[in-house]
Amino acid sequence: MTGGGARTSGRPASKSLARKKVTPLLSHLLSFRETLPRRTELALGSFGFAVFLLAWHMTAVSGVIRPEFLPTPWSVAQAFVRLFTERDFASDIVISVGRVWFAFLLSVVVAIPLGLMMSTYRAVGALLEPFIDFVRYLPVPALVPLLVIWFGVGEASKIAVLWMGTFFQLILLISEDTKRVPTEFVESGHTLGASNGQIMRHIIIPAALPNMVDNLRITLGWCWTYLIVAEIVAANSGIGHVIWSLRRFVKTPEVMAGIIAIGIIGLLTDQAFRYAHRRLFSYQQR
Repeated sequence: MTGGGARTSGRPASKSLARKKVTPLLSHLLSFRETLPRRTELALGSFGFAVFLLAWHMTAVSGVIRPEFLPTPWSVAQAFVRLFTERDFASDIVISVGRVWFAFLLSVVVAIPLGLMMSTYRAVGALLEPFIDFVRYLPVPALVPLLVIWFGVGEASKIAVLWMGTFFQLILLISEDTKRVPTEFVESGHTLGASNGQIMRHIIIPAALPNMVDNLRITLGWCWTYLIVAEIVAANSGIGHVIWSLRRFVKTPEVMAGIIAIGIIGLLTDQAFRYAHRRLFSYQQR
């Protein structure tokens, strides 16, 4: 009886001990603006993907949605392999990555100098900002016929679609980043006898650079979102072309595999940007 009583009394104690261990963990995870360890972030991210895949699988096998409209994750994984083994999907990925990066770098080369000029010389900002605001609200897909008339159906029109979707957003972000540099920094430079060029190189650009790199990461993601629009215009290669051509035959697993390929490339690129940001601007980390 004594032994049984000891075992019975031990159960509430073990539950209490478990609660004491779980409560600090939850409070740490849910702390307001608290920085989490890198391993914890990776674990939470992996758990989020696992929950999504489980929900997708359960919905697909439940029969609520027909398989030709929502295949299982395993069917999409098999289709992903078939794209590489039967359709030379790797070359399409290389072509699409090249198009996106060429258009993105072209946007960066033009947007950064103009954005800096717009924020430091108010006359330039007053001249360009209304027009840029007007153009950036135009839907890029609606401009595709016009771009085809201007540039034809070759690579130039595809690059133009990607550039239009990136440049006019990026230039305003760059301008806003440099406007946020405290006026006291610039005034201190003038007090020390620095020229306008020296203030730009040694004060404004270094102060705005962390936010600029972060905005480059964001706009690169926007550039990828216009890839399908760019590659359905008389294209015979690229991820968008593959997705669009398979759509006509209702090959949903292959279409979803192509979309997932874009997501994987974007995720890897985004993580590379985040890693570079942490290394270059480690002084911003707490």
